[in-house]
Amino acid sequence: MRTATTVEASSDPDLATFVVEAEHLGLDECWVAEAWGSDAPSVLGFLAARTGRMRLGSGVIQLGTRSPVAIAQAALTLAELSDGRFSLGLGASGPQVVEGLHGAEFARPLTRMRETIAVIRQAFAGDKVAFDGRTVAIPRPGGEGRPMRLSTRANPDIPIYVASLSPRMLTLTGELADGWLGTSFVPEGADAYFGPLDAGLAAAGRERKDLTVCQGAEVAFAESPEELTTMVAARKKGLAFSLGGMGTASTNFYHDAYARQGFAEVAVAVRDRWQAGDRDGAAALVPDEMVLATTLLGTEDMVRTRLRTWSDAGVDTVRLYPAGDTLDERLTTLGRAIDLVRDVDRTSRAR
Repeated sequence: MRTATTVEASSDPDLATFVVEAEHLGLDECWVAEAWGSDAPSVLGFLAARTGRMRLGSGVIQLGTRSPVAIAQAALTLAELSDGRFSLGLGASGPQVVEGLHGAEFARPLTRMRETIAVIRQAFAGDKVAFDGRTVAIPRPGGEGRPMRLSTRANPDIPIYVASLSPRMLTLTGELADGWLGTSFVPEGADAYFGPLDAGLAAAGRERKDLTVCQGAEVAFAESPEELTTMVAARKKGLAFSLGGMGTASTNFYHDAYARQGFAEVAVAVRDRWQAGDRDGAAALVPDEMVLATTLLGTEDMVRTRLRTWSDAGVDTVRLYPAGDTLDERLTTLGRAIDLVRDVDRTSRAR
């Protein structure tokens, strides 16, 4: 397994130092999120100038916030600035961000993803961009424009990852993407993800080895059972937010993903309590088992065992979110986790 992390500039004042030191620790990849905070491309350009080995990726650029060609321009520029170390991560986001923040229509996300990837690949290949779809029309119909190609150097080898949770978007990911950026992952329920992914791969005449699986989770080390109990309790409100507060009452891809992985009753109960305004009550409904199933929390032996389970489930790249109140604590946790991933990888190869 390769190692990765995700950062977001508006929530991390130590971002540059953390990423540079993470590269020194041997981290393989750094993905930059934007959500409703800092944009990803600006931060990626900043980090490209301060790193020299690790891959950098947008994790993710949200559809509907930029035109497909604007996304392609940013990707080609970042690949050039980083000497080919850039991967493009795309995500459909959700109606709250796309409509509530950007004022764009959150409609046909599956079609928009398919058509956006098609246009981006035209631009990457150096072709004239021309597309007549349901969500994308280039040149604009009825206008005076003609198909154009970008003046930047073509680069068809930029990997495209898709962040997906719903079955239909997972199937599209398997069909079209070079990699899958996953989250809310419970390896014991991984068939909920890999079933649709494999269906998409098969439809495109591809195999699992043709798709890089990149999964993420928080990692933290407990030195005693009491410390682990405290850690687990502290994570319940964040998980309750994912189940009840991400998206809207009717559209929450995180809630649905957990439900498909064996936590359907818990997901509904937590969502209803959260939507009713009882945040603490919602968190109290999250069982310890659910926190431990979807994170990398525990003693060093527990985390090692969990990483082995991830590897056996088919994860190629583990995206680590190291816990810690200070920069040094986060880096120490990250270093320990990277060492464990290397150990698990060596053991797996020796089997």
